[in-house]
Amino acid sequence: MKNNRRSSRNSRRGFTLLEVMLVLIILVVIAGFAIRNFTGVLDQANKRAATAQLAQLSSAVKQYQLMMQQLPASLDSLMTQPADLANPGDWTKLLDKIPSDPWNRPYEYKLNGSTFELRSLGADGQSGTSDDIVAS
Repeated sequence: MKNNRRSSRNSRRGFTLLEVMLVLIILVVIAGFAIRNFTGVLDQANKRAATAQLAQLSSAVKQYQLMMQQLPASLDSLMTQPADLANPGDWTKLLDKIPSDPWNRPYEYKLNGSTFELRSLGADGQSGTSDDIVAS
């Protein structure tokens, strides 16, 4: 009799493999939801950061246009004086550095006659897709 009690008590001491697997599956599902939600939050933060940087760059381009009576040929003209300026004495350094977008790619700057366009290619890095962020 004594042996039966002992073996019954020993078999109830730990978790069964099924219980451990069930807990692991639940933890994996919870982690999956958390990662998916975190990725969405990170995407939104990157989009807001790109929008803010584009607004800063757009403001610097417009300030250059007011000072020099023309749009800069490139964003580098906001940091270093172009050699072909008609009035080089009017030039002022507007930015210390041209930032990269939150996805670590350069911003695109295009002249369209008397207007300009600034663009971040977004998370996918492809121009002309729905995740592009544009300022002018």
